[in-house]
Amino acid sequence: MSSSIHGHEVMHFMLERGGSFTKQSLCEAVEQHFGPDVRFHTCSAEGLTAAQLIDLLESKGKFVPAEDGFNTEAAKICRH
Repeated sequence: MSSSIHGHEVMHFMLERGGSFTKQSLCEAVEQHFGPDVRFHTCSAEGLTAAQLIDLLESKGKFVPAEDGFNTEAAKICRH
């Protein structure tokens, strides 16, 4: 049985790690941290791969520009 992790956890991971990401570097970091077979869910989607989650978070405006890429900020993480 595969695990499902909420997208909020990925955003918290981004904040803890710091620095900036590209889509590719974030996908690699997420897969390394959470595992390559883990699936992700959000309030509006489930069964997402790391790459699909990243695309969804980007489309919802959850990333902020950073030097050489993007990161996120705590205010963009919903609290439920």
